[in-house]
This record gives sequence, structure tokens and C-alpha cells, in this order.
Amino acid sequence: MKKFRTRRHVPHSAAEMFALVRDVESYPKFVPLCEGLRVRRRSESAPGVETLTAEMQVGFKAICENYTSKVVCDANRLDIHVTHIDGPFRVLDNRWRFIDEAPGPDGRPRSIVDFAIEYEFKSFALGLLMGAMFDKAVHSYADAFAKRADVVYGRR
Repeated sequence: MKKFRTRRHVPHSAAEMFALVRDVESYPKFVPLCEGLRVRRRSESAPGVETLTAEMQVGFKAICENYTSKVVCDANRLDIHVTHIDGPFRVLDNRWRFIDEAPGPDGRPRSIVDFAIEYEFKSFALGLLMGAMFDKAVHSYADAFAKRADVVYGRR
């Protein structure tokens, strides 16, 4: 099983970063390998806690796979937890945590984006075909969201 974790300091608030990652419908615009995304179900399981069932289409050249995930967005804790439901993975579990930092010297908000993921493909062959590209994409996720935040909220 592959594991990856990164903590990145960004010039945006934790709430802004949480909202950006929570907006899964926008992923095809900027997330590496994401060709499409559809929310199949959305419900509020508690005040401030929304659960989504999302189907993502991941592609690279001639290879295209769909997978379905459960996405729990906890606005109270600024935490997003994604778990695998169906698709090419035996295991897919990732968590985003957003932590406010003290404002910068300019008084503007800053935060830490903590991203961790564990994954394993069901098929050894698919792991060979897509593994290297997926590894590269996963390592660039936090950067993709930081760049998107600069576009959405303005560069600070």
C-alpha cells in the first residue's frame, strides 16, 4: 500500500481552503488526472457535517477509470475525509485538515493544509499501468489546491 502526506503553508484561511476542497464539482478544472466528477448523493448527517457520494473519472491517455467515494466534510473541525466505495482501488483513504496560523506580517490570514492519503489498486496490472502517473498526481494535489486558491481568492 502506498502512503503519502504533506503539510503546506498557504496565504489563505483554513475556512477558505476547506471550502475549496469541499467544492468537489470544480475538481475537473484543476485536479491532476480528474476528467470528470459527479455528486450522486448529498446529505447532512449532523449540523455542519455533510456527506457526499461522489463518482470521479480519472484518466490518462487511453486509460480511463471511474471510482466512487464517500466524502465527509466536517465544517466544525475543518476536516474532509474520503474513503473508497467502488472502483479500481482496493484501498483509497485520504484526509484533508485545515489549521489557521497567526496572520502574516501584512495581517492577512494564513493556514496549514495537511493532506494524507493511502491507496492500493485492486489489480496489479492496473497498478503498473496507472501507478506512476497516479503517484505523481497525488504528490501534486496540495500544490494544485494552493494554486487554485490563488485564482479563486486572489494571490496574497
